[in-house]
Amino acid sequence: MKTLIISLVTFFSLNCCYSQTFTLKSPDLGGQFTNEFVAGNFGCNGSNKSPALSWQNAPAGTKSYAVTMYDMDAPTGSGFWHWVVVDIPANVQGLKQGAGDVKSGLAPTGCLQTINDVGQAGYQGPCPGEGDQPHRYLITVYALNTAKLGTTSASTAALSGFMLNKQAIAKASLIVYLKR
Repeated sequence: MKTLIISLVTFFSLNCCYSQTFTLKSPDLGGQFTNEFVAGNFGCNGSNKSPALSWQNAPAGTKSYAVTMYDMDAPTGSGFWHWVVVDIPANVQGLKQGAGDVKSGLAPTGCLQTINDVGQAGYQGPCPGEGDQPHRYLITVYALNTAKLGTTSASTAALSGFMLNKQAIAKASLIVYLKR
């Protein structure tokens, strides 16, 4: 009996220590945005291309994913939502570079890109004010307990964020900076 208990404790201890965590990565992004991913409007002259993203080790029970990009330092009093993608099927493990252009056809089938704070669906690249301190852009993937979030293409980013936080099983994030 004592051997069985020791064996079980050892088994569970090893499993807890080597479990993988939900992780978000990007082959396109380091610590700062390059011009390829910066806005092509509002005084910026970037390519406004969304970065490639990939995730792994989602928790059991994940039925879909969502991705958001949020500027915590925008001088709005409430931040600035640059990108909201929901209803990404559970068998998808990433987004291709350029998938934030709703006309490109690069986003996974079945997903929905809701409006950002510019009032358009899809990706809006960063463009902080000239002379501002570096802005922090939080890119987050959510593992959700529902296949469909229940938002529409006209849903605001704030409403989508509220719904995401109600349905999230886990989140993984990257912070990327930009200063002009």
